[in-house]
Amino acid sequence: MPQAIPRPCRSGTCSAVTTNRNGYCEDHQAKASGWLNQDRGSSSQRGYGGWWKRIRARILRRDKGLCQPCKEQGRVMPAVAVDHIVPKAEGGTDADENLQGICKRCHKLKTEEESRRARGRGQNFQA
Repeated sequence: MPQAIPRPCRSGTCSAVTTNRNGYCEDHQAKASGWLNQDRGSSSQRGYGGWWKRIRARILRRDKGLCQPCKEQGRVMPAVAVDHIVPKAEGGTDADENLQGICKRCHKLKTEEESRRARGRGQNFQA
């Protein structure tokens, strides 16, 4: 398979080139989505300790281990995580009604969208 063509980093002021599929150089990988931020720390360090594991288990039981966004679209996929419907960064809480079982694909898409919104809010505050 041929090597990818090096392209300029998608980060506005960066002069580096990259062959990464997401278009960001190694220094700006965190901008690709919240999923690539390597400085997040463990779940316990981020405030998700034993109490969260109990909540997670309860929500997965409640949702019968199924991804709720997929279920709304008529698909059956196993849930691998518990997600905040309204993100905590946007005022959401850990209340059961704000939590849902979610599959890896849906969680990734939802997190990417939340990251885009967060970056947009940050740009608005700088202007």
